[in-house]
Formats: sequence, structure tokens, C-alpha cells
Amino acid sequence: MEIGISIFFWNLVLIWTVMTVAWGISLAIRNVTIVDSIWGLGFVLLAWTTYAATDGAAARGLLICGLVTVWGGRLAGYLTWRNWKKPEDPRYGRWRKKVGERFWIVSLVKVFWIQALFLWVIALGVQYGIAQPSPARLTWLDVVGALIAAAGIGIEAVADAQLARFKKDPENRGRVMDRGLWGWSRHPNYFGESLVWWGIFFIVLSTPVSFWTVVSPLVITLVLTKMTGVALTEKTIKEKRPEYRRYIERVPAFFPKNPSKRSLS
Repeated sequence: MEIGISIFFWNLVLIWTVMTVAWGISLAIRNVTIVDSIWGLGFVLLAWTTYAATDGAAARGLLICGLVTVWGGRLAGYLTWRNWKKPEDPRYGRWRKKVGERFWIVSLVKVFWIQALFLWVIALGVQYGIAQPSPARLTWLDVVGALIAAAGIGIEAVADAQLARFKKDPENRGRVMDRGLWGWSRHPNYFGESLVWWGIFFIVLSTPVSFWTVVSPLVITLVLTKMTGVALTEKTIKEKRPEYRRYIERVPAFFPKNPSKRSLS
């Protein structure tokens, strides 16, 4: 555990530094939306840093690193593409207008440093699982966890692609996306992301004294459903689109439900 505690500390310093540098860039371009792209890459960085700095079981370490890299790399690429050459996210824009001249320092603490802390906490399971030397071989928990995480990555990727295609069609301007996975859940992308972290938890659960790492999937699920995910997104949408209220009545917010079965209930 001594190595584990050490890597936790230095990874916190690392991600704090990365987010502070990103904040500096946001000041130069007057756009804090770049934090969204840094989010996924931050997990990738912590995973591979832990793998390089510890003597954990190689197979499990590579499995976790691989899953985190695919998830984080895809998410960062998608968000960078979505936000490229576009104005600052309205959420941050409203905050910037409300805070005024103090936004430069407020954004450091309440956007970049807060996200650094949440990122590190959510990645505790990743760090612990990669650093542990036993069991040396993969177990059935590793297989189950990898399948759950892979399913989550797939759901999130498909949901994002479906939404991007929907928004690209001019005829859909102002309409509510309720097709494909979005007919099963109002936020299938967030559900998929949550699955990724529950899958990684199952992988880490195969290592000794690891149940405490349940904090990782619990925190990300809480963030996605009660904080910056579902709650914040829907607060903004409901104010602009009355049609979305009818969508709320028909489709569950997070956990998917078959539309055909829903119509029979």
C-alpha cells in the first residue's frame, strides 16, 4: 500500500498541474470549454502514469489502461470536434456574465481545480487496480468488468453519434432527439459512461482489499445524475423547449426502458 499511497499523491499533483495549465490556456482564448476535452484525457494520463510508476499485474494494468484509453480518447476527440471554433458553452457563458471581472479566478477554483479533484477521486479505482500485483492472472471478475465497460463505451459512442447526426440535419432544428437510444433513455450517453466505471470497478474488485474503490462509480454516477449531467442539462433545455417536457413524460431520464414495453405499461 505504500506504493499505492505515493502514486495517489503524485497523480493528484499531476492532474492539478495539468488543469492549472489548461486554465491558463482558457484565459488566453477566453473560453473555459476546453476543460471538457481535458476531462477524458486526464483519466488516460493517470492510468498510464500509474502503470509506468508501479509494479502491478501487467495483464490487469494493460486491460484497465486499454479501456480507459479507448473511453477517454474517444470522449476527448468527440468533445473537441463538437466544440471546435464554437463559442463558449452557454453554461460557462452565463456564469462568466454573472461573476463578471472575477471570473478569471473563479474559473480556476470552481471549474478547473474542482474538476481536477473529481477526476482524481473517480480515478482512484483505476490507480489502485493498476498498482496491485495480485492476482497476477486475470479472473472472471476481470472478464465481467471488461464486458460491462466495453458495453458502456459502445452505448456512449453510439448515443453521441446518433445525436450528432440528428443535429446535423437542418430539419431537426429546435426539435427534441427521441430516436435510437434516445428513445430508451433521455441521457443514454451518461448511462453508458456510468457503465464504464461500474465495469472498471468489477475489474478492480478482483484485487485484494478493493471494495472501497466503489467510491469511483458512485461518485461519477452521482455527478452524471444529480450534478453536472442530467440535472444541469435538463434545467437548461426545459427553459427553451416546451416539447422537452412531453419527452420527459415519455422517456426515463437515465436507466433505459424499452419503448414498446413502456407503451404497454
